[in-house]
Amino acid sequence: MASVLIVNDQSLQRLGLRMLLAAEPDLTVVGDTASGAEAVRMSVELRPDIVLMGGHRPESDDIETIRRIARPSHLTPVRGPAEPGGHQPRVLVLTSTHEEAYAYAALRAGAGGFLLEDATSDELTAAIRVVAAGDAVITPELTRALIDTVRQERAPRPRERAIGLDTFTEREHDVLVAVASGWSNAEIGARLSIAPTTVKSHVSHILAKIGAHARVQAVAFAYEYGLVHPAA
Repeated sequence: MASVLIVNDQSLQRLGLRMLLAAEPDLTVVGDTASGAEAVRMSVELRPDIVLMGGHRPESDDIETIRRIARPSHLTPVRGPAEPGGHQPRVLVLTSTHEEAYAYAALRAGAGGFLLEDATSDELTAAIRVVAAGDAVITPELTRALIDTVRQERAPRPRERAIGLDTFTEREHDVLVAVASGWSNAEIGARLSIAPTTVKSHVSHILAKIGAHARVQAVAFAYEYGLVHPAA
């Protein structure tokens, strides 16, 4: 059972999402809010598996909200002290193909996946399950836009790079390139002749080393460092 907190400033959209998710036997809505600050508080208090955020609102502080939810270690818990390795909500963002800069910023802030606002109900519920399981979701339509945005970002100067490529083992390097190429754990395992569970372990180590919380952040890292390049 995956629990969901809905964050959307449109009351009718919140109601519609509640009704949609309530019909799924393995999903439960623990709350909803229009406020980013309230979403942060509720994510700590209610401990949802997924925080489902509506499309980008220019006047809002969505990116900071995502950062504070995706990195609960920086929050002051409502109930007792924080525990190392404690519960960490994953953020799934509904966005549009015209907001790639926002999507990239959300990715860097810790979002675990992106889905287009016009996605079908089946696509949404499937995405929630995937992100709740610890994997990433990003639509093909957004992939190219995000890659282009990464390429256009100012390359960090050497002194700003706290992580060198020599941080990774040879196998981790191979896995990182494969992840950035869009391969699933099963595909990576088959191509590198290692078990999917071993691939998952390598991915976890990679994320820890780059200070990331989602697979899509590893993809951005790989493009930033030139480990992979978009096809022409």
